[in-house]
Amino acid sequence: MNGRQDVLVRFAGVEKTYDGETLVVQRLDLDIARGEFLTLLGPSGSGKTTTLMMLAGFEAPTSGEILLEGRPISKLPPWKREIGMVFQNYALFPHMTVAENVAFPLGVRKLPKAEIAQKVERALAMVRLEGFANRRPAQLSGGQQQRVALARALVFEPKLVLMDEPLGALDKQLRESMQYEIKHLHERLGVTVVYVTHDQGEALTMSDRVAVFDHGRIQQLATPAELYERPKNAFVARFIGENNRLSGTVKERIGERCLVEVDGALVKATAGNVGGAGCRTTLSLRPERVAINSMIEMDNSFEGRVEELIYHGDHIRTRLALLGHDDFIVKLPNRPGQIRLEPGQRVKVSWLAADCRALDAE
Repeated sequence: MNGRQDVLVRFAGVEKTYDGETLVVQRLDLDIARGEFLTLLGPSGSGKTTTLMMLAGFEAPTSGEILLEGRPISKLPPWKREIGMVFQNYALFPHMTVAENVAFPLGVRKLPKAEIAQKVERALAMVRLEGFANRRPAQLSGGQQQRVALARALVFEPKLVLMDEPLGALDKQLRESMQYEIKHLHERLGVTVVYVTHDQGEALTMSDRVAVFDHGRIQQLATPAELYERPKNAFVARFIGENNRLSGTVKERIGERCLVEVDGALVKATAGNVGGAGCRTTLSLRPERVAINSMIEMDNSFEGRVEELIYHGDHIRTRLALLGHDDFIVKLPNRPGQIRLEPGQRVKVSWLAADCRALDAE
């Protein structure tokens, strides 16, 4: 685990099938460190939610073992795992007040009333809902209901909190605000969080590490910066952020650099998940790493034609025809002195080899 010694959760050879034929989760080996914020990210059907449900105890592994603090828990029912859980639909009891909802896990554990009241008060203060104890869920906004669900998951001070698409029902602005709240709460409390989402922006914003799932396997497990800057394969590059994908053939490979033929032109790139000369490859290049009509000398420079300009406020999304592709995107920052382009205009398009990764062919 790259030097992480204090493992809280371990998946050891875990597999899951519902029909006895198709593996929804395939041979999962994963260590989660104490205090870590780990996000399971991937498209629908990739295995991320099934992985979370097995950890929560709502699904049982077909094979393999899940360990919590070194103890096998696969046969342990959910209520005995001492794990906090936050769902997308909040799962609050509508007939109970906010305080009663938050107190529920403590009542189940038969704590004294005075201690329950103290812990509920502290949990509500933690999520900035001090004055809402006597309200019912129907009297709260979506964001406030999500805070109540969060307080209920944290009130019994679990070592591990699981979150299943907890912000999916919120509008964009509130969702972004809650991302920072949850991130800062995690930093303050030091609790271990395993978070499931299909929103890559959310994963990059909140996580210490992200596990990108596809077809039941982790395609890459890394920090947000590592995923974005150095995707391991074409799937991760495509799924994490926007990128230009240029299909070509490796002409030459020397160490970490390679020369790729794309539409008759030679492109200098960094060799990622790619073979030697003659192998097909997909070049991955982020739109914000490309310059138009730059005076700076770069490794790659080609002529392109402006096809479309779309105003996005902070940047101008520019679609170009380049190297046989008519969907090559460049993001130009909207700032004073920025060049003004017109559809049909011929431009010089440049980028560094370090920013262009040669990956497996799509």
